[in-house]
Amino acid sequence: MAVSTDDVKRLRQETGAGIMACKEALVQAGGDLQEAIAVLRKKGIEVAAKREAKAAAEGVVQAYVHAGEKIGVLVEINCETDFVARTDDFRDFAKNVAMQIAAMQPQWVSPDDVPEEVVARERQILTEQAEAEGKPAHIVEQIVEGRLEKFYARNCLLHQPYIRDDSMTIEDLLNDLLAKTGERIVVRRFVRYQVGEELR
Repeated sequence: MAVSTDDVKRLRQETGAGIMACKEALVQAGGDLQEAIAVLRKKGIEVAAKREAKAAAEGVVQAYVHAGEKIGVLVEINCETDFVARTDDFRDFAKNVAMQIAAMQPQWVSPDDVPEEVVARERQILTEQAEAEGKPAHIVEQIVEGRLEKFYARNCLLHQPYIRDDSMTIEDLLNDLLAKTGERIVVRRFVRYQVGEELR
């Protein structure tokens, strides 16, 4: 299937992916722009999986202080090369992640970081809730898993809806950046401070 240069340009402007990658994605998506974006996003995930063994030892520590100077965030985001760490796309991603942390107060980067005892306690509470609601025993586990996903979406940075576009998560934003750069990118750690937080 032939794709127009205008469509390739539009996809490139939206995603920042290379010309050939955009062309291939459009062909694969049958010319559908939204589907092509999804194809590129999936490729970002594939890139991440292939590069899992690569060391991500470069990057930035991004600082963000919210208006009013009552909330501050430091977040470390790593990549493979200093070249990528200096790009506008990488730095914009770091700033957006820092603002996300300030606004949404995640506790952990991903579900893998949640301590086992916290997950076990949450699972116990959710099971008791479902049973108290009179849900049949055979679907309690499904209900608990669904509610556990909501727990992760509230408390884990990568699973949170992005504050600037809640149709995507921070993980989607990360995968878009992976597709653009072709490098492994990791949100390593963060700390969030709020004035008077420990005094309440």
